[in-house]
Amino acid sequence: MDLKFIRENPELAKEIVRRRREKVEIDKILALYEERRRLVQERDEKRRELKIISEEIGQRISRGEDVSEKRREAREISDLIKELEEKLATKEKTIGELIALCPNLILPGVGDEEKIVKEWGKKPEFDFEPLPHYEIGEALKILDLKRSAKIAGSRFILFKGKGAILERALINFCLDYHIERHNYTEISPPYLNKEECFFAAGDLPKLADEMYKIENDQFYLIPTAEVPLINLHREEILREEELPKYYCAYTACFRREAGSYGREVRGITRVHQFDKVELVKFTKPEDSEAELEKMVKDAEDILQELGLPYRIKLLPAWDMAFQSAKTYDIEVWASGMRDWLEVSSLSNCTDFQAKRNKTRLRRRDGRLEYVHILNGSGLAFPRLFIALIENYQTRDGKIIIPSPLQPYTRFKVIE
Repeated sequence: MDLKFIRENPELAKEIVRRRREKVEIDKILALYEERRRLVQERDEKRRELKIISEEIGQRISRGEDVSEKRREAREISDLIKELEEKLATKEKTIGELIALCPNLILPGVGDEEKIVKEWGKKPEFDFEPLPHYEIGEALKILDLKRSAKIAGSRFILFKGKGAILERALINFCLDYHIERHNYTEISPPYLNKEECFFAAGDLPKLADEMYKIENDQFYLIPTAEVPLINLHREEILREEELPKYYCAYTACFRREAGSYGREVRGITRVHQFDKVELVKFTKPEDSEAELEKMVKDAEDILQELGLPYRIKLLPAWDMAFQSAKTYDIEVWASGMRDWLEVSSLSNCTDFQAKRNKTRLRRRDGRLEYVHILNGSGLAFPRLFIALIENYQTRDGKIIIPSPLQPYTRFKVIE
């Protein structure tokens, strides 16, 4: 939602802001734009006056006439032009700050209530009371949350022994699956990124309080590999025949979870640092909706391979990320917690991020336009870890490793 869109569709812009429950004032942006337009006209008129006076001064000098009064008049106009330009710069800065708070548009089909669009698999049935992951993890010595708290405080994870191996196995399994079966190119990016990368992704300025900033340098710790991946082609022009581009990356992710204290305290469902495999696509605009559906299927394939029951939700407009125009969440069933846990959020961000990072597409006929960028988790840990150990627990306290993971763990059971 840029200035051009707001000027041409003010009522639609207000409706989008209302549906997305954002607080940006569209009328204020329009009023500032009109003030800016008036200042531009006034400045340009004064520039014309100054040009006429300058020419007159030159003519008078050539005739040997006194020009002191005209020079005084020229200085006054120059000072006024400078003052107008300073006011313009202030207006443009304010408009830019407000535009940066405007969310993406909403694609057709996205409603105002969440909708379950698919369910797969059958919840496991037990002839005993299934335990939550934190109890199983402590009993089997694969999680040590007391020592993680001693090292880093609350909401951090310490995987141990076969738990650490299982976490690493899940990461490698997901990476290999997407690379070998879904044709993604693996990237191993930096975990510290520049501020402009976060602005391009849509995390800044809106989510500054949710991220960890490096105080003495202009870096933030990434909340997801989406940030470096969407910046791979910042300020580049991609040829039509190059698209689509598929990228995947494993990274640790860092989030302050500033507004979530007091919720979901037990276990490892909401933590400050966690592992995730991220998927990002650069596509032609006309292909992005179909590519989102394919990306959802890519994430589903992992869960089906591991035999974990899941459901897919189409998020309502108000619950989508700021930069997204359409989002699906995939939730996996965790038997010990008796709850659905989000393991993937997959979004079509259309040209929102591309406009911010200036990634464009050159058509075969030479036309330039912005690419569409999509992102999704493929998948997120540790919630996948939780679902796996809770759903595959046995009466005698063991965890059975699904057969597709066994080549990665090199063991069949945790006991």
